[in-house]
Amino acid sequence: MNQKRLHLAIQKSGRLAERSLELVRKAGFRVNKSASDLAYSVENAPIDIWCVRDDDIPTFVANGVADLGIVGRNVLAERAAGGGDGVREIMPLGFGRCRLCIAGPERFEYRGPGSLNGLRIATTYPNLLTQFLSAAGVQAEIVTMSGAVEVAPRLKLADLICDLVSTGATLEANGLAAFETVMEGEATLVRSTRELDPDLERLLESLSSRFRGVCASQDAKYVMMNAPRSALPRIAEILPGAGAPTVLELAGRDDAVAVHAVCQESVFWETLEALKEAGASAILVLSIEKLM
Repeated sequence: MNQKRLHLAIQKSGRLAERSLELVRKAGFRVNKSASDLAYSVENAPIDIWCVRDDDIPTFVANGVADLGIVGRNVLAERAAGGGDGVREIMPLGFGRCRLCIAGPERFEYRGPGSLNGLRIATTYPNLLTQFLSAAGVQAEIVTMSGAVEVAPRLKLADLICDLVSTGATLEANGLAAFETVMEGEATLVRSTRELDPDLERLLESLSSRFRGVCASQDAKYVMMNAPRSALPRIAEILPGAGAPTVLELAGRDDAVAVHAVCQESVFWETLEALKEAGASAILVLSIEKLM
């Protein structure tokens, strides 16, 4: 009898593709490529990974063809704004961050959404743009495109564009600047709202839990130091994103202790300098591979 398998849809190419596979591998799953570049299988779990177009991932998940998907929140929101359902977000994944922005020629004088009245705006996100314009009470013409939106002003197809911005390099290369943010986006894990087989449901929960652990460990650091007992309140204030630190006795010392803490935020050199100024010594910062 064939074992039931969980199906995960990811982007086949683009900014989320490699990061999605990296996430799966960091979660402890050994990934093998099939004869086709469009599918992978997991060696140590009954999981198949399908590589598809980003825009198709919510459809795959909603229809139950895939049980899970990793997709940009912008794609998910565009589908929801158009009335799509059958997909539920599980959690953000912390990579692929971007903004959906309204942009145009640098000479354009933007004084708020009212500046958009009567203009033509090219976009691949007509539903989200329609929502934004409607909420702002703006009357503008939307020109729907399937790609290369940034060339629309130069080709006189539109006055402005509404497109994803990550570094801004593409806008700058086309003489454009971002004026307004419609929404913030990043990669997100989604699942089908359909009921799963109990075994697959447990596997889905395990996979989600591992993903949470990987995401939680991305910027987390394990910090150890020695410090005077009197400095503990100040040290607890300085440690970024840490809960109550672990305090251990130092052999032969009544006035000092060892302090261990997991910091969920980045630990910068300025943080170490502040800890030293508070009285800490022998400060050690370690990366965390896994956190659950």
